[in-house]
Amino acid sequence: MGKVNLPKKFVSKYPHKFAVGKKKFLSGKRILPKPITGQEPLSELIENTFLAYNAGRLAEVCQLFTKKMLGADVTIGMSLAGALTPAGLGSAAVIPLIKAGFVDWIVATGANLYHDMHHAMNLPLFKGSPFVLDPQLRKVGVVRIYDVLLDYNDVLMATDHILRQILLQDEFQKEMGTAELHYLLGKYCAEFEKQAGLKDASVLAAAYRAGVPCFCPSPGDSTIGMNIAGLELRGSKMRINPSRDVNETTAIVLGAKRSGGKTGVLLVGGGSPKNFTLQTEPQIQEVLRIKEAGHDYFVQCTDARPDTGGLSGATPSEAVSWGKVDPLQLPDAVVCYIDSTVALPMVTHYALSKHKPRKLKRLYDKLPALMELETKEYWKHNKKL
Repeated sequence: MGKVNLPKKFVSKYPHKFAVGKKKFLSGKRILPKPITGQEPLSELIENTFLAYNAGRLAEVCQLFTKKMLGADVTIGMSLAGALTPAGLGSAAVIPLIKAGFVDWIVATGANLYHDMHHAMNLPLFKGSPFVLDPQLRKVGVVRIYDVLLDYNDVLMATDHILRQILLQDEFQKEMGTAELHYLLGKYCAEFEKQAGLKDASVLAAAYRAGVPCFCPSPGDSTIGMNIAGLELRGSKMRINPSRDVNETTAIVLGAKRSGGKTGVLLVGGGSPKNFTLQTEPQIQEVLRIKEAGHDYFVQCTDARPDTGGLSGATPSEAVSWGKVDPLQLPDAVVCYIDSTVALPMVTHYALSKHKPRKLKRLYDKLPALMELETKEYWKHNKKL
């Protein structure tokens, strides 16, 4: 083979003026990763191999969450959409984040919190196949959540029976928001874990122990809400007031900003939980008419496209137009288009491997004081309607 020498420096044939400023575009990490050996820690694989496309965005999510959002002065809200707890993501990823102090408040679909109760009660869910025949499942009494299978009578109906017994207790016979509802349910879930000899099985139990408030933007759109409605027919005095949730979530964000801190959102999926988490800022600015700039940090893992107009796929830059995200902090906003069941375990692993636990903020315990602050701020800015 003949010898060919590489040129020492390639000289462009184009005029120099076209090359001015190109260094800022060519200053990122060079893409030439070492071959994978199978011995690398996951965090090293993410940093050195996830370099482009949605792998690159996932690496950015991991690094932004860990290096900036986990600062001691940042209050982090997490939204959970999609059937995550039935798939085991509650015990595998959400509970470790709660225990490490990496999540300060949660907004979840009611389904995630209802199915979480199966685990607390030691009622098993099983890995199955999405290609089974559903009429056959119905005939034998098996319920399917894609490829997660559970017994209709021994799990679903048993959970409902125990849930109704809980909801009829005296402490539930009043008006409340969903944070209080889930805190009380979490107390029972913690006891169920103890009775079953389980540890860290239930998100509700972990949130109860850590003082992390859990909100549900559509409480009637789940089996918890369905059972509350059913018990109302037999005279239950329990009522869910959604305005309390709006005010309490807003108070959490306002309180963080008024104390000189920052706020960040970790959005797992989209849907109503995403909007409910983000709408805290428009509530402060638009409705309460208090001057504010928006959330400081925004990370989302979603499989929804932005061009359909749905909130699930809406970008951080679009959120800026609503006041949800501080425009000056827009570089600290990343969206990764990926199945959240793939992303969340990796984000959790990366964060736990790279950052020491934070002190728990125990925001549930502080809700009365935060509401008092919000009320004073409201009247300060709204003497006239």
